[in-house]
Amino acid sequence: MAKAAKKRHPLKIRGLRKRYMLTTMLVILLLVIIAVTAYSLTMRNSVYMNLREGLYTKAKTAADFFANYVTHTYAEYYDSAYMYVADFDDVNRLELQFINLGGQIELSSHYMTAGSVPGTQDIAEALSTGKISGWDGYSDSTGEHLMSVAAPMTYSNGQIIGVMRYVTSLKPADRLVRTNVLAASAFGLVVIALVAVISMVFLESVVTPMREITAAAKQISGGSYGIQIGNRYRDEMGDMVKAINEMSLKISQSEKAQTEFISSVSHELRTPLTAITGWGETLSYNENLDEETKRGIGIILQEARRLTKMVEELLEFTRMQDGRFTLNARPCDVAAELEDSIFTYRELLKQDDMTVEYEPSDEELPLINGDPARLRQVFYNLFDNAAKYARDGKRITVSTGTDGENVFIRLRDYGPGVPEDELERVKLKFYKGNSRERGSGIGLAVCDEIIKYHGGDLTLSNAEGGGLLVTIRIPIEPTFE
Repeated sequence: MAKAAKKRHPLKIRGLRKRYMLTTMLVILLLVIIAVTAYSLTMRNSVYMNLREGLYTKAKTAADFFANYVTHTYAEYYDSAYMYVADFDDVNRLELQFINLGGQIELSSHYMTAGSVPGTQDIAEALSTGKISGWDGYSDSTGEHLMSVAAPMTYSNGQIIGVMRYVTSLKPADRLVRTNVLAASAFGLVVIALVAVISMVFLESVVTPMREITAAAKQISGGSYGIQIGNRYRDEMGDMVKAINEMSLKISQSEKAQTEFISSVSHELRTPLTAITGWGETLSYNENLDEETKRGIGIILQEARRLTKMVEELLEFTRMQDGRFTLNARPCDVAAELEDSIFTYRELLKQDDMTVEYEPSDEELPLINGDPARLRQVFYNLFDNAAKYARDGKRITVSTGTDGENVFIRLRDYGPGVPEDELERVKLKFYKGNSRERGSGIGLAVCDEIIKYHGGDLTLSNAEGGGLLVTIRIPIEPTFE
């Protein structure tokens, strides 16, 4: 029964998309963040630097003017400062202050600040060093972001009279910087979005064909040799599709040749094996033979039968491979077929000192739609496999039951089990792993195919405590319940 296909989510970030987002997109994001940050800092520094240089130039020019024309008394300096403030025409953009040696504002173009003591670093430095000094920060009284430049006022002999100070609000400059930062950030986001969209479109153009190729490759690895992928690509993807198609075709041809060879050889072997077995059985009834000869004939018969069984398995498998395998399905009591198989095989297993413990279901198993002969073939192969690979365990347990939708049969041996890394490959044709036991390596592959033809599944696992656990599930036919 086919399983419902899982719904795909094209926008799900996984595989190549996830790797790309974690590498390329992360790098692009970091580069954009660095670029926007660098631009913002450069922009801010440039705006503030230009503003500061303008104030420095203005302050130096005014200070030089006063140094040249105010030469004698403080009264002359004060009168000149008063007239300079009165005639100051840049009052809407700047505040002009004249500050005495005590750091107090004596004159200001904004009369409200007269008499206050700003106490900023630029004033102290201008008074102590005699050089123009700048400052930017926040006003203690208003909290406004300000920038100021303080120039020392001197007599002609170099003595400091006071400080001329220009103060401007940085609100317009901050607004300009903020606007540019937001614009740069928006541009960065647009760039990231465009790169992401273009990248996802490109990735989709890669992921979609990769998904198709992967699905086809899984079909090929699952045995659908010869399938071809539609090649509509003219780049490296097209070369890969072409290579996979050629590989699939060559595997199909090789598989067909192998199957035909196996089928031909198997048919050719049946005739001499039948003759060997027949004459061996005839000779075994001859009472005139000595014990050693009889023993030798017994070995010949045993090996001939073993080889005949291998040939039959090979023929059965080739029929499955080329589509000639059929089921004579009808309402079938799988529990009865299993019990008959146990009864038949129990005597054979006694020869290897092995016992079979049967634990039937507490409830009567419902009928299934199956081929009794094929199911017995599966059971015989599983018993034979357990006897061959787990004879040291000395016992086999068999149990049955239902899970509502399926009848299940569990067969467990108590041998060494199968290495975990080989469990998935044990059912592959001709796979024998590290086992030294003789055989064709297709017994489990035949069993698996027969159960699949019944719409069920055969799974292998290592049982707790040791040994291999084989679980068969076959769907219950609703019309037979």
